[in-house]
Amino acid sequence: MIQSSLTSILSLFQSGAQQSQDDVFNEATLMILSRATSEDSNIHKVEVQTVQDLVRETTGEEITSRDVRVAANSRLYEEAPLDRYLASASRALSYDQRLQIMNALVRVIKSDQRVTNREVAFFNNVAGAFRITPADVLGLRPQD
Repeated sequence: MIQSSLTSILSLFQSGAQQSQDDVFNEATLMILSRATSEDSNIHKVEVQTVQDLVRETTGEEITSRDVRVAANSRLYEEAPLDRYLASASRALSYDQRLQIMNALVRVIKSDQRVTNREVAFFNNVAGAFRITPADVLGLRPQD
């Protein structure tokens, strides 16, 4: 079960302790998608529902709207900048897992039919920390 307290990511970041790749993936998915809902300073109901649907689709886990709101506003972000957590999580995740999260993030950002500069900056920050390029997200891979 995904912890909205994000304990696996926090433990990975604070102590470097080995965590289950599935736990890190599940919590990173929840953390990033939830955080995207608050980037434009206005959490829309459709964004929360989209996060719930995508977390279920991506991880197989059920979460509540409360889980989304808790993860979006976690005290975790007071301890260190988000990009430091992302860098720690990135090292524990496979390329395919990072790409899955990025594709889900696009869907969350577009879910309220309005994309803000802050959401674009958030997307770029996550992509940079995950070492994912726009070409990766678009599925553009050379056939050499």
